[in-house]
Amino acid sequence: MRAIRKVLASIRNADLRFSLINQGDKIVVGVSGGKDSLVLLYALNLYRKFAQCDFEIIPVMLDLGFASFDPSAIQEYVRTLGMELVIADASTVYPILAKHTKEGGHLPCSICSRMKKAAINKVAKGLGAKKVAFAHHAEDAIETLFMNELYGGRIATFVPKMHLQKADIDFIRPLILCRESEIEKTAREEKFPVMKSPCPSDGFTTREDVKNLLAGIYKKYPDAKENFLTMLYNYEQEDLWGKEIFYKIEGSDLSLKPVLSKEDALIMAKIRTDVFLIEQSVPPQDEFDGSDEGQEHLLIYKDQTPIGAIRYTFDEERLVHLSRICTLKQYRGFGYTKKALSFLIEMLLAKTNPLIFTLGAQVQALGFYEKLGFKKVGDVYLDANIPHFKMVLKRDK
Repeated sequence: MRAIRKVLASIRNADLRFSLINQGDKIVVGVSGGKDSLVLLYALNLYRKFAQCDFEIIPVMLDLGFASFDPSAIQEYVRTLGMELVIADASTVYPILAKHTKEGGHLPCSICSRMKKAAINKVAKGLGAKKVAFAHHAEDAIETLFMNELYGGRIATFVPKMHLQKADIDFIRPLILCRESEIEKTAREEKFPVMKSPCPSDGFTTREDVKNLLAGIYKKYPDAKENFLTMLYNYEQEDLWGKEIFYKIEGSDLSLKPVLSKEDALIMAKIRTDVFLIEQSVPPQDEFDGSDEGQEHLLIYKDQTPIGAIRYTFDEERLVHLSRICTLKQYRGFGYTKKALSFLIEMLLAKTNPLIFTLGAQVQALGFYEKLGFKKVGDVYLDANIPHFKMVLKRDK
């Protein structure tokens, strides 16, 4: 059986499980010239012939500024599929990477990844595409999970579909359930003109170390290979400590609880409904406007009672935006919100220092935030028909 059939089955499975591709989508496919991206392009071109939705594919290759860059073979191959390869100038990437070369001559993969995403998103916007597809596969996801555990102290990997709010683009990974072995087999069977990676760090990264580690585990425990993939979406069996976390604020009966469960989310929604919708007459569409996605949420607890909520996000590496700060009416005037915000600020500073905090303060709350050290910036503006001022706090430890 040709390997492409298994690749197509994996794409269909991922599409049905994670809703990756929709009717009328215009999808930019990132083509590096490696086996993964060529298989993705070829497979998606076949998939749209039998998928129950019509979508458009635009293959895009980034010129990252490597001296050996030569896309001619890939251009010719893409034409055999009835498409034209878009070559996008991103030649500023390599010089920046070269300036951040690590010990041993390794280029920084994390910086490269972020810059490539930003570059291809810009191209997608210019082409009127709302989705970008990259060729990360099952092994990539599992390796990333282990790398985050080993080097980052966190249980996390990339997701099959992610909405990038600032760019207003969906980032999808149609090969997320596809095994690398099937991709390699497909590339051989179809005789793709695979380009050698121009990156001098290729094959000498921490990812390669993790790949070798996993190969040893699979050899000793063969079932682990399938189990490691299954666990990434086996949410029914997830049982970690995060749901039990209450950050205790010493010297008080207050604590901050991350919103991690649907029960937490319902409590948060009820508090915000009471404060903003009922008390301040904020329209529901303004309060629950879809901006909650991708942000961190905390509940303020007094003993075992939830009394308030805070939302925050890192807009940039050292810029934290605070929002949706609210406390139920009967718990105001006791300093609870001040203690909770002060604790959160110090907690974030303990992880990243220095930081700049911003928020939009209702006019009647200016004095409250000024006591916390925030300073008013700019002119008054309306948010949900309520006058606000932007406020900024610059802090280091």
